Amino acid sequence: MRVRGSQMLRIVESTNRRAVRALLAPERARDAAADRRVAAIVRDVRTHGDEALVRYARTFDRLDGPVEVSRDDVMAGAHEVPAPVRAAIRAAAKNIRAVARRQVPRGWRARVAPGATVEQRIVPLDRVGCYVPGGRYPLPSSLLMTAIPAAVAGVGEIIAVCPRPEPVVMAAALEAGVSRLFRLGGAHAIAALAYGTETVPRVDKIVGPGNRYVAAAKALVAADCGIDFYAGPTEIVIVAARGPAAWIAADLIAQAEHDPDARAVLITPSSTLATRVARAVADQMPADGPARASLRAHGGIIVTASIREAMDFANAAAPEHLVVDDERLAKQVRCAGSVFVGPWSAQVAGDYAIGSNHVLPTAGAARVRGGLSAADFVRQITVQRLTEQGLRTMGGTVMALAHAEGLRAHARSIAVRIADKPSAARAFHPSAKLGKTLSVSKGQARGRTQRVRPAR
Repeated sequence: MRVRGSQMLRIVESTNRRAVRALLAPERARDAAADRRVAAIVRDVRTHGDEALVRYARTFDRLDGPVEVSRDDVMAGAHEVPAPVRAAIRAAAKNIRAVARRQVPRGWRARVAPGATVEQRIVPLDRVGCYVPGGRYPLPSSLLMTAIPAAVAGVGEIIAVCPRPEPVVMAAALEAGVSRLFRLGGAHAIAALAYGTETVPRVDKIVGPGNRYVAAAKALVAADCGIDFYAGPTEIVIVAARGPAAWIAADLIAQAEHDPDARAVLITPSSTLATRVARAVADQMPADGPARASLRAHGGIIVTASIREAMDFANAAAPEHLVVDDERLAKQVRCAGSVFVGPWSAQVAGDYAIGSNHVLPTAGAARVRGGLSAADFVRQITVQRLTEQGLRTMGGTVMALAHAEGLRAHARSIAVRIADKPSAARAFHPSAKLGKTLSVSKGQARGRTQRVRPAR
């Protein structure tokens, strides 16, 4: 791989397809040993409940008190948080609620034919689990982003788990309307939420980011409990032909400081901008934290022949966060978890306060879905109603298709209802041929017949 400029951040030409693939679609091998360990933990908690859960919490989470944080302790912890931070939590929560209210699906009823209606009914989930990481940094924003949309959707009970809930996380839990908070993390917390224990209630769905063990556990329990999506390390792709190099460098470093496995990439048709950004990254690099390791291993700059090629690469990558220069480029986005338009739309603002959700698909999952929303916390139930007229209107359609599929009992289920004389029902005897005369639809209502021709 040919590298230009700073050794901190690779600069590669778009013609070097192997290097481009390494930056935009890195192959992260599954850790088979870790997967086996996660499976064993999940199985243990599912089988032995609290006994196993507390054992793992003491080992991995350094739990030395009760598993559940009492309501009094949550309130006391929240009061320890400085007033400006509490105000920031309230302001962010207000914006998240405003966006979430627009995301709740609407119920409706449609008349598809005379005597036939279809209704969509929106019913909130009964109980959800919100996973809040508690590793390198406390993340109250993750609690706000998961719990508030659930509350707006009308979820009856919101359970939050965090291995080491700091006071700022408790303040966020209070603001978001969390029902119960547990000092739990890792695969054992996911297992407890998915299957329930004597202390932790079983939930309908688990949402929220976590490390690879959490992600592996969510994937494992997904057959038994709903999850938002499988989330890998965080990522940002910036497509820019211009702009202050220092701003772009700051955005790359900001994303890289999340995790040593985070991915931060600039795609640009400007060699000059590429060089300036690489130098700015070296100048701004913090002395500690994971950003340096992240950018060395997974960061880089791709220099393309054109801005169109840059957008093609970005869409193919389907990144979690995509930053673009202007509205013209924004209109070309087809695959991204969340899009930020223009130099003032700092991606980190979306992490906290704009109101859009920062729980987003990674590792190319944005090809098929967007980020977490209030719509993830409801059931969309369809309700059908037919009158006699409605069934007679569409009975012929149903019976013809049922016979075409060889499902004659399906056809009889309609025939026994609409038959006005024994001969109509006999037309759907298993020995009847599809070409027989059928009494159907409007013709049947008028005492006339309609011939269904067999497929040629």
